Amino acid sequence: MQGLVIKSTGSWYQVFAEDGNTYSCRIKGKFRIKGIQTTNPIAVGDQVGFELEPNADTGVIDKLHERKNYIIRKSINLSKQSQIIAANLDQAFLIVTLASPRTSLGFIDRFLVVAEAYDIPTCLVFNKLDLYNEDGLAILADYKSIYENIGYPCYEVSALEGTNISQIEALLKDKTTLFSGHSGVGKSSLINAILPDFELKTGEVSEWSDKGQHTTTFAEMHHLPFGGYLVDTPGIRELGIVDIEKEELSHFFVEMRDRLNQCRFNNCRHINEPGCAIIKAVEEGEIEPSRYDSYQSIFHGNDTRA
Repeated sequence: MQGLVIKSTGSWYQVFAEDGNTYSCRIKGKFRIKGIQTTNPIAVGDQVGFELEPNADTGVIDKLHERKNYIIRKSINLSKQSQIIAANLDQAFLIVTLASPRTSLGFIDRFLVVAEAYDIPTCLVFNKLDLYNEDGLAILADYKSIYENIGYPCYEVSALEGTNISQIEALLKDKTTLFSGHSGVGKSSLINAILPDFELKTGEVSEWSDKGQHTTTFAEMHHLPFGGYLVDTPGIRELGIVDIEKEELSHFFVEMRDRLNQCRFNNCRHINEPGCAIIKAVEEGEIEPSRYDSYQSIFHGNDTRA
């Protein structure tokens, strides 16, 4: 039988099959010895083949179909391993808040680099619009201009008040979309606003740490009544970059790409080399300093929370 993995709970996977039923499946042993360096060889969004077990309504996954893309992060507890968050995505929405909790520019840039590396178009969705005063709206405009100027669509919403939710629904129609962001940015509240019948659990933001409390433990895919799928993911506190060589990093900063052949040296790292077109563009205000700071931070392997 063939099916789509719609939920992962560690050792078991919920597979929506071609017969319209959902089956609990586990992985056949060989998946674990194929040299896959991830904690989860199968991810939400994967297309798989499976067989039902004798005299049971559970199945065994024995085939993983080729992925068109996936998004991956370093495991927090297992530094040498990585975790596939989801596969076969049409787009990703990074949910961003400027306070309670604050999403840093560095975190946004890390996410965008990963999405670029795995060829996943990304939008930024600024939530909690209802919390912003005049100063907050000015900061929001600054954030948006950084990313809109380099081609990333930005949207402003309030899940609490329902502001611009219909705009987001239109973008989701007939696509498989990943929702990601820090815990506490309102992913679950936003999904509840889009899918009121789901009533996903939402969590308060911890006052002492200003970090959201995890309300989603495992990635899960929801079928949208107007067409498409929405992949809800656990809140990401930090985002480790995986499988990107230092020499390739600049290719995943979209505003650097067109300038790479203008550097004096072919092997320019864009750190302190003479005749570097990237450094010149930063100095002349053509590349945002915050983006260049993020490039340097990732290049030097600095703290993943920044």
